[in-house]
Amino acid sequence: MLCPMFALHQDENSARRAPAIWRTMLNIDRGLVNFVGKLTVTGGVSAELRRQPLLMTANHIGVFDAFVLMAACKRIGINPRFMLAGGILDAPVIGPALRVSGHLRVDRQQASTAIGQFAEATEALRTTRDPLIVYPEGRISHDPGLWPERGKTGAARLALAAGVPVIPISQWGAHEAVYWGTETVNGPADLVPLAKSGLSAPMRRPRFKVHFGDPVDLSEVEPERPGAGVRAHAKIMQAITDGLVPLRRDELDKPRFHDPTRPTDTVSPWKRH
Repeated sequence: MLCPMFALHQDENSARRAPAIWRTMLNIDRGLVNFVGKLTVTGGVSAELRRQPLLMTANHIGVFDAFVLMAACKRIGINPRFMLAGGILDAPVIGPALRVSGHLRVDRQQASTAIGQFAEATEALRTTRDPLIVYPEGRISHDPGLWPERGKTGAARLALAAGVPVIPISQWGAHEAVYWGTETVNGPADLVPLAKSGLSAPMRRPRFKVHFGDPVDLSEVEPERPGAGVRAHAKIMQAITDGLVPLRRDELDKPRFHDPTRPTDTVSPWKRH
């Protein structure tokens, strides 16, 4: 699965463009991921794509998977940015650090705010060479087999509006590091399952697998035609799912690791055997 034709070496220009605080956070994250489990990265991003704006789309399988994605990007010499919920960017300490690092905000509560943020994200994506990572599903999958949910068209519409390539990222294993937990934290008791699972992870040594796929072919999707976002979204989600199959070949039906806290109340339309 490893593609030798991809330039996996450190892109020095990209590294210099990333703010120092974000580079520091990425280095700390790499140590954390290596301490918790074993990371395997396959695929890559070509040198040509590294010289232009780029949108990366990943499946969402657990609360630890963003850390794994960061470490995987660092492994291939990319300093990514994320599109994050406003609550994270407004949090004490970590919020200011993430804002300075150039991550983009998304607030879904108000339509007018979302429209303005979409325009800002489109412009930011067009004018930077730092890749932007988006979770098209919008939340950790509730599918019993942990296959990608139906998701939302925002990432696809963003790619079409900005006219940038889309790299699908498929990942597996990060769900074993920390339990899903709960939708909202109302007290210390809600953090107990996360703490217990997270503290035991270094002893269990879960295997984290991340695959960077080939760019999604959106050439047949005409941005101005009705339903373009839906069609582009389907192509992106299918590419993510296709890349996920080899990563979980021996557990296609359901995850071998059982998380008793994760809801299983949806059915994936993208599941493949």
